[in-house]
Amino acid sequence: MNDRFLRACRRQPVDATPVWFMRQAGRYMAEYRALRQRYSLLEICRHPELAVVVTLQPIDVIEVDAAILFSDLLVPFIPLGLEVEFVKNEGPSIANPIRSEHDVDQLRMFEPREALVHVLETIRLLRVELDGRLPLIGFGGAPFTLAAYAIEGGPSTSYARTKAFMYSQTRAWHRLCSRFADLMADYLCAQVDAGAQAIQVFDSWAGALGRADYREFAKPHTERIFAALASRDVPTIHFAVGTAAILPDIATVGSAAIGVDWRQPLDEAWAVVGLDHALQGNLDPATLLGPTDRLFSAADDVLNRAAGRAGHIFNLGHGVLPSTPLENVQALARHVHERTLKAES
Repeated sequence: MNDRFLRACRRQPVDATPVWFMRQAGRYMAEYRALRQRYSLLEICRHPELAVVVTLQPIDVIEVDAAILFSDLLVPFIPLGLEVEFVKNEGPSIANPIRSEHDVDQLRMFEPREALVHVLETIRLLRVELDGRLPLIGFGGAPFTLAAYAIEGGPSTSYARTKAFMYSQTRAWHRLCSRFADLMADYLCAQVDAGAQAIQVFDSWAGALGRADYREFAKPHTERIFAALASRDVPTIHFAVGTAAILPDIATVGSAAIGVDWRQPLDEAWAVVGLDHALQGNLDPATLLGPTDRLFSAADDVLNRAAGRAGHIFNLGHGVLPSTPLENVQALARHVHERTLKAES
C-alpha cells in the first residue's frame, strides 16, 4: 500500500511529500455533479454504495496519497433530532436550531454503531476497494463547530447567536458541547473500528474565537475526543480555519498533525506548534483558479517552507472550490510529487 500519508502523519521519512485535498470529491468533478442530478447529498451519505463511488472518484484521476470518506459533518444531527436540509448554493439549514437549555435536553443521544451504521458500512466497503492502494481517512466535527451549526441554524459570518449562547447560557453551552464530545468520540472510534486508518477532526469555525474563549468554551471538549482516539493508535489531524491566534492552544489539544490554512506561512506555524507535530497544508484553494505557473510557484513556496522536514502533508488551506478546473488539481498533485521526488533523489 502507498503509505506516504500515514508515515508523514507519524513524522517518518517518505519518498515524496504526500498529497490529498479536502473536498477532493465534490462539485468541481463532472462525475459528482452528474450523480447529484439524481441524488441529494444526504441520500448519497445514507447509501454506502453511492458514498463509495463518490469517495473513489478522485482516486482514479488524481495522484492523491489518501482517500477521505465521503460524508458530511452534520450527518450525526439527524439521529440527534436536528432537522437538516442542504439548500442549493447556501449550505446546510437546520429547521429546529438550539436556542435554550431545554433544546439541549431534547437531543436524542444514540449509539453511532446503530444509527450511523451506513457510514460504517461505507468505510468497510471502501477498505475492500482501496486495499493495497491508499489509506482511508475518516472524519467528524469538533464540539465547537457542531454546536455553532446547531445554534446558528446554518452557516454564519459573525457567529453572534453562538457567542451570545456561550456567554449568557454557559451551563447549557457546556452541556451541549459535552454531549457532542461524547458522541463524536464514540462515532470516530467506531469509524476506526470499521477500518478508517486516520481521523481528521474539523473545527472549521474555531477561528472565530479569541484565545481566552477558545480555552474556556472549546478546547476542553475537543481534547476529550483526541483522548478517546488515543486508544485506537491511528494518526489524528486537527483542522480549523483562521487559527493563527489560537494555534499555540491547538498544539496542545492532542492531535498528531495539525492542519494549517493559507493565512499563516507554514514555517511560521511550525515554529509555533513545534516539530513534534506533523503539519498539513497549506495552499490557498483559490490559487487553483489561476494559471499553472502561479499555482506551481505558490506550491513551491509551501514546499520550501516545509524544508523537507519529516511530517509535512501537502494539502490546501481549506476545501477545493466548486469552480476549480480538474486539470489544475491533477497538475498540482503531480507537481508536488515530482518536485519532492527530485529534491530527495
